[in-house]
Amino acid sequence: MLQNQPQTEKTALNVPSLNEPTSTLSFILHLSGSHESANFNTFSSANVCHCEAYRPVRITSMAKYAVTLAAIHLERSSSIPLYVQIYDSIRRAILSGQLSADTRLPSSRDLACSLEVSRNTVTSAFEQLFAEGYIERKVGAGTYVAQFDDATVQCVTPKLSKPNATSVGQLSRQGQQLLNLRDTIFRYRSDEIQAFRPGVPALDRFPTSLWSKLTAQHGRYAQSALLGYGDPCGYKPLRECIADYLCSSRAMRCEADQVIIVSGSQQALDITARVLLNPGDAVWIEDPGYIGARNVFLGMGANLVPVSVDEEGLNVEQGASSCPEARLAYVTPSHQFPLGCTMSLTRRMTLLQWVKQAGGWILEDDYDSEYRYRGQPLSALQGLDNDGRVIYMGTFSKVLFPSLRLGYLVVPPALVDAFAAARAICDRHSPLLEQAVLTEFMVAGHFNRHLRKMRALYAERQSALITALQEQLGHCIDVQPCETGMHVIGWLPKGIKGQRLSQNLLQHGITAPPLSTYYLKTPPKDGLVLGYAATDVSTIYHSVDQMVSIFRTTMADTLHYPNTRSLAAEMTSSISQVSNRSLGAETISSAS
Repeated sequence: MLQNQPQTEKTALNVPSLNEPTSTLSFILHLSGSHESANFNTFSSANVCHCEAYRPVRITSMAKYAVTLAAIHLERSSSIPLYVQIYDSIRRAILSGQLSADTRLPSSRDLACSLEVSRNTVTSAFEQLFAEGYIERKVGAGTYVAQFDDATVQCVTPKLSKPNATSVGQLSRQGQQLLNLRDTIFRYRSDEIQAFRPGVPALDRFPTSLWSKLTAQHGRYAQSALLGYGDPCGYKPLRECIADYLCSSRAMRCEADQVIIVSGSQQALDITARVLLNPGDAVWIEDPGYIGARNVFLGMGANLVPVSVDEEGLNVEQGASSCPEARLAYVTPSHQFPLGCTMSLTRRMTLLQWVKQAGGWILEDDYDSEYRYRGQPLSALQGLDNDGRVIYMGTFSKVLFPSLRLGYLVVPPALVDAFAAARAICDRHSPLLEQAVLTEFMVAGHFNRHLRKMRALYAERQSALITALQEQLGHCIDVQPCETGMHVIGWLPKGIKGQRLSQNLLQHGITAPPLSTYYLKTPPKDGLVLGYAATDVSTIYHSVDQMVSIFRTTMADTLHYPNTRSLAAEMTSSISQVSNRSLGAETISSAS
């Protein structure tokens, strides 16, 4: 995870005049976090600053980037890594309008020299800004502030403004409504984890011995505070750890008092629905989207408004056109489930603008974005919210293990009491012993180390899955790498139904849900959702080999349907050729 940059001692500053004929200028960057811009016009060759709060920064031919440099404030004694400080300073300057669209930024080499940091530090900051859409690269021309609608850009303020009022919804639901959802609620009732089941981490790689040791220590020396009833919001030290983690890794703005510990993401969804929704309220939901969220809202009697998803995420304009008065919008902006896209900055700003005008709420589900294989995890939508309208939810089920049943909500200050009351009604609070163990697991650095190991492992397994599918079933399934998450989409040719194929795979011990089950409307194209996190490389290759014959059988059955007959015949022929090549290779290998 985030690593702190080495601290440096404070030094005096000799500031040369801008009028001197030299390519090297010096200006002051405040290290205490102040946002005062450097005033170059007041410098002279005789100026000498001996204030310990300032440090000299060397600039080489950088006068034209004065606005950019003045926006960057580094506090070298801070525990926040320098690249995060650079990223946050430029990000804030863009959002506040200090850096306007099409403003050219210094090269990473020049900026690193000016700030007296390594080039990798500046590159990491630029990569994060580029990934989130704040800057863009122009071949042969450099790096520029990205273009987006200035009217939607709001100045980021350090404090959240409280909404005028909250609406606490009904706490009961009709049993028949839940019974109608039983087919999707009980999709996975077996304890067996089969190949390609999505949403399950590599449980065999979790440090169970270490976790058992920490659990035994806390159980042996547990104080009475851990054995009695606790705060419905959760164990305070754990809430502080989570708040610090989210502020540093997700650019969120929250305090520990806003964090509420829950028993996984499903309880987070349930509590949010209880507090914010009345029966009959309209809820925007991504289409396709997470079935677990859909079930909770339907169980509460809400009216679901499916909003399509494209490469920029939720289509906010479509939602505002079809149901502008929606009470809640459920989104997965950092890694859309199941398609895997990231919501663009423009869409995020538009969504925040809509919710402010509508007086509604946004529920941001950040379920597995810790697993980002290029760069750092993306910033949360909550960090852009100035009006206290975003509720953020996360879970430890994907990063640790599902049976831990610990997750968290970050709610606006005005909603804390209402959410705490709903949490207490559910089951009072999550087990304190497990919360204490998790706290030590995070404080001691085990959490960050485990995440780093799992990122490397999952990247390897994703690569193995894509390679195997492209080699064995390249003519039948289109699969592309994904920079984030624990699954990929295997797109099927138009006209081929994923439901029948998924059922045949399940009979052979392979879990690959059809993409169509995640849609409320008719999908434009079907596919398979293929998880790879819990499947080792050897099992991946073996299971893909099994899929070849299953695909051939399914495609042969499709020959009975006239509208897909020619396509199925072509695919069956391709599969047979691949199978024959594989069989021939095995025969040669056996003979040798």
